[in-house]
Amino acid sequence: PALQAIDVVALTRSKVTPMVAGLFPQHEQAAVLAMLERSVVFLAPENIESVLRSMPWLQTAWSLANLYLASAGSELLSPEASPIVGLSHETTCYVSVDYFRDTDPFADYLVHEAAHIFHNCKRGTVGLPETRRREFLLDIDFGMRETFAYACEAYSRLLALGRTSAERREALAALVDGPMPGHETVDTDEYLDILREAVEARNGWKRILKRCAPRKSPRPTTDGSTTFA
Repeated sequence: PALQAIDVVALTRSKVTPMVAGLFPQHEQAAVLAMLERSVVFLAPENIESVLRSMPWLQTAWSLANLYLASAGSELLSPEASPIVGLSHETTCYVSVDYFRDTDPFADYLVHEAAHIFHNCKRGTVGLPETRRREFLLDIDFGMRETFAYACEAYSRLLALGRTSAERREALAALVDGPMPGHETVDTDEYLDILREAVEARNGWKRILKRCAPRKSPRPTTDGSTTFA
């Protein structure tokens, strides 16, 4: 019933606008926002069957089925299944209706899943110029993708909870005392260091992006020296 009363497009816009404004130049923001506004799907009894039948990959369908079952308080399909609350597939974010029940002040898995779209979606898909060196909306290091999404999620909440730098530092101190991301690719110390840097910056979103950008690797040249690419 709570979901039926909510304008999902308006909700999505309100949640992702600060992130888009912080990560993209002004002339690209409208195209990115238009895509994200249509990207969020809350899994509910009315749409779960059609969503599962439309999945091209069985693994994705299996994960979404478990997401839905967990939100309904039902037994998962396998003891090996991990209870999840969101999953991004191409340019769509599938989100659990637990979103409307979660009381964690630092959780926003709509923002988390939207952040994953940036490294999944090509610029040409949303009508932006695409080159060989700028193929996707954002260039995120493969091993840092979960860290990027978790940092964006937490930073969005820090901004919402604190209007000033002092208030954001206070909110971050509370976050540090709470549960940390449990994903195996996320280094907790690095995650917290990224957030500390972000709350002190004029544009914390750009700091998060910089910290999660692809690592430069040495590349030999023809004259025997080394450059970084």
